[in-house]
Amino acid sequence: MEVEMKIRGLMMDPVTNMPIVILKDTSGDAVLPIWVGIYEANAIALEIEKVSTPRPMTHDLIKNVLVGLDTQVHKVVVTELREDTFYAVIWMERQGNVISIDSRPSDALALALRVDCPIVVEDGALKNSKLVANVSERVPSEYLRKRKEGREDEDRSRQKQQSR
Repeated sequence: MEVEMKIRGLMMDPVTNMPIVILKDTSGDAVLPIWVGIYEANAIALEIEKVSTPRPMTHDLIKNVLVGLDTQVHKVVVTELREDTFYAVIWMERQGNVISIDSRPSDALALALRVDCPIVVEDGALKNSKLVANVSERVPSEYLRKRKEGREDEDRSRQKQQSR
């Protein structure tokens, strides 16, 4: 099953300092964060903000090539999450032939914005991302708890040293 989503924004991960594209379910509450590279985030941001550049950027070039070849992009699909990496496919049609092209999600999303096609996420990728999120939510809280305990021990040591 596929879930249609829209790009709801870009943000920076405070831990890794890497950009994150936030996808949100168009008919529900599902949210999918996808970490992307700086250049891909810039390409997405330029299109979201409708900033025109003096020369075509890479994703604009791809759009121009597809239009020139009379090819329609039907949708981009985030297909799976495997070993902390998302995978995507661009579905297009040319002269009645349907073609699927393997893509990084960031490139697929940047292209989808330019050609105004649907962005969908396969249910399995969404479920796997939630499982990963649940695990990662527990890890930092455990890490923070241990770190806090360590600081409390350090504070006690300092207090003992100062009282001497």
